[in-house]
Amino acid sequence: MSDETVTVRMPPAGGPAIAEIVLDRPEAMNALSTAMAGRLSAVCAELAADRAVRAIVLAAAGRAFCVGADLKERAAMSDAELMAQRPVFRAAFGGVLALPQPVIAAVHGYALGGGCELALSCDLIVADETAEFGLPETTVGLVPGGGGTQLALRRVGPGRAADLVLTGRRVGAAEAERLGLADRVVPAGAAAGQARELAGQIAANSPVAVAAAKRALRQGAGLPLAAGLEVEDAAWRAAAFSADRKEGIAAFTQKRRPHWPGA
Repeated sequence: MSDETVTVRMPPAGGPAIAEIVLDRPEAMNALSTAMAGRLSAVCAELAADRAVRAIVLAAAGRAFCVGADLKERAAMSDAELMAQRPVFRAAFGGVLALPQPVIAAVHGYALGGGCELALSCDLIVADETAEFGLPETTVGLVPGGGGTQLALRRVGPGRAADLVLTGRRVGAAEAERLGLADRVVPAGAAAGQARELAGQIAANSPVAVAAAKRALRQGAGLPLAAGLEVEDAAWRAAAFSADRKEGIAAFTQKRRPHWPGA
């Protein structure tokens, strides 16, 4: 699957069950146009329904991960056209956030505004040394609208999220890792490879257990501890009584690699 704005690399037959979504508008540093947002939403819906895909890498072509919304496109929009674009953008960010498979962002260069929000919508963020993150919307009279306020809050905590959102400042890879905005920092050019390696480690595990664990992590965020433990218990039950769990125990006792039924 490909077009001029988003490319999807599907896993080869017999290979690791990893798909790669590539933001592919390098001439605009992957600025999100309405068409690109619509394409990303459609791609996410297709991958979410594909049981053969067990992990996803979100990467980008060119010099930057994504510089956010295409402001040149928006400059020509009326208020009505801007409002019409809003659900398209929400569907794109929501599509990444709703993927049932673990998603790893591979960030290089600028990840600003909507680009930072796309990374925040992923489960893990691998950044190379050239990465620069920011939520600069308040500097142009806007508020982050792709989940940035809520996702940053959950990822780095209220004080650090307020610092990033209210100042609109940019942070490099080292500070992003210190803040908890990036999970791993790697040498320049190595983010996509490291993200694929992580995705491979995840894809080798039980798909039932991984999906249940992701649900527990996402649904439990922000809940009181007692409620979060109930979410965890539901995830445990989903895995404990699955065919995957039986295969996992059998493989362990027989000292062999598991062959996951995925059910």
